[in-house]
Amino acid sequence: MALVAKGRSWTAAAVLAVGMMTGAGAAREPRVRQQCRRHSAWLQQTLKEAPGRGVGKRALDALGKTKYAQATINADRNQKSFKLSFEQFMQKRGANTIIQRGKSIKKQNAALFANIEKRYGVPAGPLIAIWGMETGFGAYLGKQHTLSAVATLAYDCRRSDYFTEQLYAALKLIDREDLDPNAVGAMHGEIGQTQFLPVNVLKYGVDGDGSGHIDMARSKADALYSTANFLVGHGWRRGAGYQPGEANYGAIQGWNAAQVYQRAIAVMGKAIDE
Repeated sequence: MALVAKGRSWTAAAVLAVGMMTGAGAAREPRVRQQCRRHSAWLQQTLKEAPGRGVGKRALDALGKTKYAQATINADRNQKSFKLSFEQFMQKRGANTIIQRGKSIKKQNAALFANIEKRYGVPAGPLIAIWGMETGFGAYLGKQHTLSAVATLAYDCRRSDYFTEQLYAALKLIDREDLDPNAVGAMHGEIGQTQFLPVNVLKYGVDGDGSGHIDMARSKADALYSTANFLVGHGWRRGAGYQPGEANYGAIQGWNAAQVYQRAIAVMGKAIDE
C-alpha cells in the first residue's frame, strides 16, 4: 500500500509539506542538503542524544547497527497516488480472493473474532478485509529492515520530524521487547500483519494473546486486537454501520486516506460479514 494512511502512514498535510520550499523552508534548504550528505555524523549525534530521550542499551545497540536504507529512499521518492477506478482497484487487490478466504478465516477463528467484537464492538469483516489487503493475512510482511528504514527517513531531509517520532517509537518498542531489533517490514517502517507504523503500535498496540508482549508480526491476535483498537481510537462506535455515509466509515477513513481503499475495506468487510 502506498504510504497515505493511518495505522501505517503519514497524513496529506505531511505530503503537502514536502513540496513547500518557500519562506522559512527555502531558507533552511542549503543547510538541510548539507546535513543530508552526512549520514554517519547524523547517526553518531543521534546515538549521543538518544539516552536523554529514554532510550536504553538494547535499543541503542540496535540503532548503532542500522544502515542507510537506499531502497527506502527509492520507494519514498517514487510514490504514486491511487489513480485506479474502484473496480480496477478491487480487481488489482484480489478482492474476490480476500472475501472468499476471509469467510473461511472468520469461521476458523470464530472465538477470536467474537472476543474482539465483544471488547471493541468491531465485527470481523473490516478487520479481515484490512488484514487481507495489507499482508495477505500475514503471508507477506515486507523485507526491509524496520529500524534502518525509520532511521533513514528520520535522517532524510524531507520529513525528518515525522519520522524522528517514528524512530523513537521503534526504539522504545525494542527496549520493551515488543519489536525485534532485526525485524523487517514495509519500506517506510510499517510492521506486522496489519502494517502499523511504530507510533501507532505504542498508541494502539494490544497484547491480544496474553503473551506479555505486543508482537504485531507473529501474533495474529495482537495484530487484530490492535487494529480494532485503532478503529475505536478513530471514532468507531459499537453497533453502528461502517458503509459509506454510516457512522463508522469515518474510522475506516482514519485507516487510509485513499478513497478507493476506504471503500474497498467497507465493501469487502460487508461481504465477509454476510
